[in-house]
Amino acid sequence: MLSILVFLPMVVAAVLMAVPRIGDHLARWTWVVVSAVEVVLVVGLWIGYRRTPPVDGGFAFEQRHSWIPTVGSSYHVGVDGFSLPLVALTTVLFLACAVYSLRETRRVRFYAALFLFLESVCLGVFVSLDLVLFFVFFDLSIVGMYFVINGWGHGQARRAALQFFLYTFIGSLALLLGFIILYLSAAPHTFDMVELTEADPLAGNVARGTVALAAIVIGLAVKTPTVPFHTWLPPAHTEAPAAGSAILAGVLLKLGTYGFVRIAMPMLPDQWRRYALVILIVGVISVLYGALVALAQTDFKRMIAYTSVNHMGYVVLAVGAAGLIAGNTEQARTLAITGAVTQMVSHGLITGALFLIAGVLYERRHTYDIDAYGGLAGRAPVLTAVTAAAMFASLGLPGFSGFIAEFQIFTGSFAPAPVFTALAVLGILITAALLLRAFQRMFLGEPTGAAFPDVTGREAGSIIPLMVAAVVIGVFPRFLLDVIEPAALMLGALVVR
Repeated sequence: MLSILVFLPMVVAAVLMAVPRIGDHLARWTWVVVSAVEVVLVVGLWIGYRRTPPVDGGFAFEQRHSWIPTVGSSYHVGVDGFSLPLVALTTVLFLACAVYSLRETRRVRFYAALFLFLESVCLGVFVSLDLVLFFVFFDLSIVGMYFVINGWGHGQARRAALQFFLYTFIGSLALLLGFIILYLSAAPHTFDMVELTEADPLAGNVARGTVALAAIVIGLAVKTPTVPFHTWLPPAHTEAPAAGSAILAGVLLKLGTYGFVRIAMPMLPDQWRRYALVILIVGVISVLYGALVALAQTDFKRMIAYTSVNHMGYVVLAVGAAGLIAGNTEQARTLAITGAVTQMVSHGLITGALFLIAGVLYERRHTYDIDAYGGLAGRAPVLTAVTAAAMFASLGLPGFSGFIAEFQIFTGSFAPAPVFTALAVLGILITAALLLRAFQRMFLGEPTGAAFPDVTGREAGSIIPLMVAAVVIGVFPRFLLDVIEPAALMLGALVVR
């Protein structure tokens, strides 16, 4: 079932590309139907996982087949409490983007095929339990998003796509170097993630372990992105189509943060503990820098892009705090890791909705300039209500998923790093200021410009379910936390072994 979930979109994408007679209308609805089927499959996985959870931190729905035996690489997939929520997030966001893109008229067949391809490779990253398999899917996601930005973006899309590709491809090469060091250090040599986690192959090897951690962290930090590896993100978001931005922020950034909890922390625990404070400080810098730079923006989409740097900084803060030994406890460590994974899910839903809202604005007036809008509350009440909900959710207001995530992150990080955690809390205040200011300028006050139609059924059908999901997690988080917490407890134990 897991392999069907991963490869079904890719197979349909190949059919769309191979059959030129498929019209635009059929291509659009094929994309929507396949994305809906993916969500149904994930619901089945979730129910099955809850009924028969894996024993001792293992993986459910595990499959393993020989692939490249000469280097100890196999087709090894499975899900646990970290990967299953991100798999669910991926399918939900791709369905939202498919519904939103029903209006797309440019090369629809290729557009739908690219997004279906992207869905497969993103799901592949989250279920991979082999480093080579992980790397293949990780790299293919770069290729897919490059063509989305380059082919359907606007403004300086080609330049932004090239910058995105070069930055993230260089990061993936650094990641590959780290994987090779892990492989060569294991006895027997293997790329299997489960075996590498159990073996801890670089324990006691300070020099080689430091190089491996640096390579892996840099590769993942570029994808996340954290300061100072974030410079590709704002132009890529600004020039990408709305659906592309939603997937880039909602899913592709999580490939980096997921790598921290799946690869760097469990496979290099000694090195993670040694440099945990450095990682934590980078997270705090990303929180404050992302918020402050977002505050200075006059471009709505660019502002949301910088808030992604801010929100991913909270994830880095949490995983860094989980590696600190002094003043830390098992409960605090579990809380920090659980909060980090919850933040990945929360950010994907909320920021995905915000980028689709940016697409609605651009479709009406062909600009992201905040000052080009004003008084929209009287003209577009539904859009106003949805945007207000998304912005309040983004700043971590209680009742939304962001509050659940950030509360756990701060609670779990405060004991081992009280000063740095207190500094990171300032990021919430700055985020609140920039989001409320933008909302006031765009939606309140006197109307400006021409008529502004409210959201259509297609737009509402893509954005509102994302916000409903954020509210459900914010009010009833146990269904999600019960899946994440056992894996977080196990990872906390691995980090301090």
